[in-house]
Amino acid sequence: MKKVIVIGCPGSGKTTFAEKLSKSTGLPLYYLDAIWHKPDKTHIPMEEFDERITEIFKESEWIIDGNYKRTIEMRLRQCDTVFLFDLTTSVCIQGVTDRIGKGRYDLPWIETELDEEFRKFIEEFPKDTLPYIYELLDKYSDEKDIVVFRSREEADEYLRKH
Repeated sequence: MKKVIVIGCPGSGKTTFAEKLSKSTGLPLYYLDAIWHKPDKTHIPMEEFDERITEIFKESEWIIDGNYKRTIEMRLRQCDTVFLFDLTTSVCIQGVTDRIGKGRYDLPWIETELDEEFRKFIEEFPKDTLPYIYELLDKYSDEKDIVVFRSREEADEYLRKH
């Protein structure tokens, strides 16, 4: 395990897991949210985002935390290990709600509320994004180590064992 992606619905626990995995393995961690978002709540151009991701690929080891559906396959082609968080919508919404008002190193501002558009994205994730992710995982299943977590407890157990 040298090149890792951690994907799944917002609020599922991806970032917490990625941080713990980085600490236990020594692999450098890159947050897609920190790359994409600017402090003024705008974002960098897509081309620059893709270039920054491509720069990470040049490193010999990395963990990339974040979903960003448009770039999942690009990251899948480059990684050797995939961790997918496939948790219930209610758990994900609670995860996002729990971080309101708290500073995060992967986001350059503090969220003060659960934006309705973001809530809708989370609610639609199981039907709009997960099927696409599973299709890609199936496509790359012979070449990649793929671990699917259906609870945060499973993720914690994985870290305890590895």
